Amino acid sequence: MKTNILVSDTLYVIGIVFIIILVILVFFLIYKLKKAKAQRREFEEKYNTLEVKVNGLKLETLESKLNPHLFKNILNSIQSHAYQTYHALDKLANVLDYILYESQKKFVSPREEIEFALNLIEINKIKVSPLFELKVKTKIKEAELLYEQPILAPMISIDLIENAFKHADLKSPDAFISIVFEFRDSCFYLTVSNKISDHRTLKKEYSGLGSNTLDQRLKIIYNNNYKLDKFIEDDVYIAHLKIDLLEYKAQMLAAGR
Repeated sequence: MKTNILVSDTLYVIGIVFIIILVILVFFLIYKLKKAKAQRREFEEKYNTLEVKVNGLKLETLESKLNPHLFKNILNSIQSHAYQTYHALDKLANVLDYILYESQKKFVSPREEIEFALNLIEINKIKVSPLFELKVKTKIKEAELLYEQPILAPMISIDLIENAFKHADLKSPDAFISIVFEFRDSCFYLTVSNKISDHRTLKKEYSGLGSNTLDQRLKIIYNNNYKLDKFIEDDVYIAHLKIDLLEYKAQMLAAGR
């Protein structure tokens, strides 16, 4: 008789503990659900805010604006890759601020331009597989005086970077994109290379509006103080830009500008 009572009491206690655990689990799930909904609302608010900014962009001059469709595509990519959402939104916010405010200036510092370009690269990572070989290097001598001085045209690096992501062969196992920023001896260097899949297609597309726009800007602003080389080696497209900022500044001072 006592044994039956003991078993009954034990089962009763186990039942109570099970119910308590179940209640705790239910409350925990409710909490996680509410938190997930809150995060989703936060993401939607950020997305809508950025979309409003993008819709406000207009192409007015070569100096200060970019095609809003570029950012529409980026926003759509971000929305479809939830695991990178917050990181990408943060970088996109920085890029939009740079375009809306810093690009209004005639010149920015090399440091500001490189930071902008690095943010743009982080956003473009969404377009490629995590296994894709994307190499980004910076070789900067920050102690040089011109590194912090407003002497570099804003968004001068964007065309070469966007073209690499647009035209790169993203499917081959040995595909890659390499982007190298350098600042030394008062010169700004940008080298972008990527594996390509079709030489004829690339030659046609790389000679389009974006490429011509960059050439025009460089010639108008820096005259003979820059060098832009574009060539193909085997199945790799390479673009190398050098701007001699010290020589440019010397000429500007001599001209009294």
